[in-house]
Amino acid sequence: MKSPVHRCRDVEHGRDHAWAGSSFLQAEQRIPVSKDVITASSASALWFIRDACGIICAVITWLLVVYAEFVVLFVMLLPSKSLTYSVVNGLLFNALAFLALASHLRAMCTDPGAVPKGNATKEYIQSLQLKPGQVVYKCPKCCSIKPDRAHHCSVCKRCIRKMDHHCPWVNNCVGENNQKYFVLFTMYIALVSLHALVMVVFHFLYCFEDDWTKCSSFSPPATVILLILLCFEGLLFLIFTSVMFGTQVHSICTDETGIEQLKKEERRWAKKTKWMNLRAVFGHPFSLLWFSPFSTPDHGKAESYQYVV
Repeated sequence: MKSPVHRCRDVEHGRDHAWAGSSFLQAEQRIPVSKDVITASSASALWFIRDACGIICAVITWLLVVYAEFVVLFVMLLPSKSLTYSVVNGLLFNALAFLALASHLRAMCTDPGAVPKGNATKEYIQSLQLKPGQVVYKCPKCCSIKPDRAHHCSVCKRCIRKMDHHCPWVNNCVGENNQKYFVLFTMYIALVSLHALVMVVFHFLYCFEDDWTKCSSFSPPATVILLILLCFEGLLFLIFTSVMFGTQVHSICTDETGIEQLKKEERRWAKKTKWMNLRAVFGHPFSLLWFSPFSTPDHGKAESYQYVV
């Protein structure tokens, strides 16, 4: 734990207040600041994290989806004797895969809620017109004023508002602005994995009943290997994304991020209902747009944002 002297380096006080550690700890209060001020410098910038590990993981994710697409189309659907079966399952699988990849792209290329770097200047802090006893925290790593519930990400090298965790599979932090897309990504990957597993089971049964040379365009050994690999991939992704999806929904409903749960941070923000928390992430009001990765939720931009004290 930092000593009072070291903590003071990350804190700015009102002009008429002493810099003693005991002084500002006794006068804790929150300072409402417009959220637009925090996001103004980074809202229009293209967001992409240049992290080698994250880029590799993101490329692997797309390649695995492409492999599943290949096996489903060329091993199971095109050789099928039932045109209706092929068309229905082909449309459903491709729709889910498209939504999953679109959600992944939005989660990866959307600013998760980064606080502008270097805004903790003396001039800017003075413009906040702090009253005696009021304090704001500064991040010593990115030299920014640290809002309430923001945490510094060592990979993104920024403070992220309502940061849940950094996910290498989307090469980005999961935060206030892109949590919806991450939740949709895990949901659609789980659904497409389940659909692929069901089709693999039916195809195996079909091949056992019929001649293996007629149930696929590939040789029987190649067909078996491709189906087994898809089954392993689908099962692994289904378990992983289902658990992640449930974790994210629980985190949203309780309005407590993964980092806050891990650190067991004391709740200093207003408690809301589960439905209000869901609407804050997915948008107001409820509609089918909640399930669209192309719809951008408002995240309650009209509300003021508060700095941690």
